[in-house]
Amino acid sequence: MPDHDGLMRIFWPRDIPRSDSPGVIVGWRNSGLDIFVVAILEDVDYISLKPISLALDDKAEMAFHAPGSVDAEEEKEESRQRMRTQELVEKLKYHSVVKHPPSQKELALPRIVNQINCAWEVHQLLQKNISLVGARSRRSLSVSERVVESATTMRDFVLLAIWQLITLYIYPILRRGFVIGLICHRFAAEALLLVLEWRAKPDYAALKDISATAQQVEIRLQQFCYWPMQYVTLRRSKRDWASVTTSHPEYIRFYNSLWLVANDVIIGIALGSYIIDNSAWVAETISDILSTYSIAALRTTIKWLMDWPAGLKLNTELAAFLGDLFLWVIDHWSSCIETLHPVLPHVIWVVGFSSFAGASMPIALFSDLLTILTLHIYSFYMASARIFNWQYTILLSLFQLFRGKKHNVLRKRIDSCDYDLDQLLLGTILFTLLFFLLPTVLVFYLAFACARMAIISLKAVLDALLACLNHFPLFALMLRIKDSQRLPVPLTFRAMFHQYFQLGHRIRKHYASPRVLLCLATGKFVPPIHRKNLYSLQYSMLPARRTGIMYMWYALTANTDEGKEKDKRRGSAGWLNGGVTGLTMGNGNLRRGNGYMARRGGH
Repeated sequence: MPDHDGLMRIFWPRDIPRSDSPGVIVGWRNSGLDIFVVAILEDVDYISLKPISLALDDKAEMAFHAPGSVDAEEEKEESRQRMRTQELVEKLKYHSVVKHPPSQKELALPRIVNQINCAWEVHQLLQKNISLVGARSRRSLSVSERVVESATTMRDFVLLAIWQLITLYIYPILRRGFVIGLICHRFAAEALLLVLEWRAKPDYAALKDISATAQQVEIRLQQFCYWPMQYVTLRRSKRDWASVTTSHPEYIRFYNSLWLVANDVIIGIALGSYIIDNSAWVAETISDILSTYSIAALRTTIKWLMDWPAGLKLNTELAAFLGDLFLWVIDHWSSCIETLHPVLPHVIWVVGFSSFAGASMPIALFSDLLTILTLHIYSFYMASARIFNWQYTILLSLFQLFRGKKHNVLRKRIDSCDYDLDQLLLGTILFTLLFFLLPTVLVFYLAFACARMAIISLKAVLDALLACLNHFPLFALMLRIKDSQRLPVPLTFRAMFHQYFQLGHRIRKHYASPRVLLCLATGKFVPPIHRKNLYSLQYSMLPARRTGIMYMWYALTANTDEGKEKDKRRGSAGWLNGGVTGLTMGNGNLRRGNGYMARRGGH
C-alpha cells in the first residue's frame, strides 16, 4: 500500500446541488485525512430527529369523569386502544426480518444533530471575538491621536460607569419588583383557579365544566401561570448549548402561545369597540333573533303540530293538551324575556367590554347566554323525551305480556310467565291506547329533539372557534412562511392539525355512536360531550399540574440572584480595570471588555 502524501481527501457527491448560499456540510470523517460529505444544509437553523409537537405529553393523570358516565367509558376505551397499539408495536419488533445492533455512527447521531444545531451560536461567538485573535502591533501614537484616545477613553469610562450603576442597582430593584408582582398575580390566579375547579364531590362537575366563560378564564389563568416557567426554561437553555435541540420545541410552544394571546387581544379590541359603539343595535338584533326563532317560530311549530301536521291524523285531545302546556310555558318565558329586555343593552356592553381581554371571551359569554336563553327549549326536550321514554318502555313490557314473557329485573333477562285472562285483556286495552297515542307524543319529541340538536351544533361551532383562537399553530405557520428553515422538513398540514382531526373524531364518535343514537331513538337523555374531551385540544399546550407558587418564586429569584452575583463580580472587576488602568493603557482594556461581553452575549 503506498504511503499517504499528507493531502486531505474529501469525497464530494455529484448530486449535491451547487449554490452560493451559506450552509452546513454534513458528513463522516473516516480518518484524519479522509472525509466523506453526505449533504449540505443550506440556510437551515434547526434539525430534529423527531417531529416537533406543540402538545405536552403529561396528560395521563387528568381524568375527572364520573365512574359510570359515557365520557369515562370513552376515555377508558381510548386508553385501552393506545395500550393495544403499543403492545402490537412491541410485538412487531420481535418479528423484524433484519435486526442489528446500532453502530457507533447511529449512536452518535443525536450528538451530531445537536452540534449542527449549535453551529449558528458558534458562528456568532467567533464573529464577535475575531478581533481578539492575532491583534497586530500598532505604531506609536502622535500627540493629537493620544488626545483623541484619552477623550474617547474618558467618554467610554463615563458610559461604563452609568451602565454599571444601572445594571448593579437600578435594574435589580426593578426586576425584583416585577418578580414580586408576578408572585402576587400568581396568588390571585391560584385563588380564582381553586374556585373554578372546586367540586362538591369527586364525581360532580366543576364550574369550568359547566360554563364556557369559566373554562376560558381558567385556560388564560393557566397560561399566565405557565409563562414565567417557560421563560425561565428558555433563559437557562441559552446558557447551555447542549439543550438547543431539546429546548427548540419549548421555544416554538412559548412564542406560539404569546402570538395566539396577542392576536386574540387584537381581534377582541376591534370586536369590543364595534360592540360597545353599536350596543343598542346589537341588543335589538339579538332580541329580534331570540323572539323570532326561540319564541315565535317555536309557537308556530307547536300550533302546527296541534293541527294534523303533514297530513298525519294525531290524537286531537292529547295534541291539544301537550300543545297548550308548551304554549303556556312559552308565554311565561316570553314575558320574562320582555322583562329583561331593558337590561339587554347593558349585558351587551359588558360582553363588548370583555372583548378587551380577547375575542375568545365574548364568544364564551355568547355560548353561555345561548344556553341560558334557550333553557325553555331544553326543558321541552327533557319533558317530551321523558314522556316518550315512559310510553316506549310500557309498550315493550306489554308486548312481552302478549308473548307470555316478562322482564326479570334482578337477573336482567326475559323469563316465561303465565298470565290470567283479565291480565291479558287489560294489557291489550292499554297496549292499544298507548300504541295509537305514540305518534302524537313522537312528533312533539322529534320537534324538540331537532331544536335541541340545532342548539348543540351551534355551541359546537362556538367551541371550535374557541379552539382555533386558543390553540391554532399560528407561530409555526408564520415560521413556515417567513423563515421555513426554523422548522424541520417535510412539515405536512395533517401532522400540524392532527389534534383538530382528533377533536372532530371525538365529536363524531360521541354523537354518531350507536349508544347515543339508541338514546335518541328510545327517548333517553342524550348526554352532551364532556368539556374535558372538547377542550383537551386547548389544554394540550399546558402542563397537567400547575407549578407551585414557592417553586416559581425559587426559580425566578434563583435566576435573578445568580445573575446579580455574576454582574457584581464582573462589574467590580470591570470597574477596577476601567478606572485604574483604562486611562493609562488606552483601548486595550476596552477591547478585552468588549470581547468578554461578546462571549457573554454569545452564550
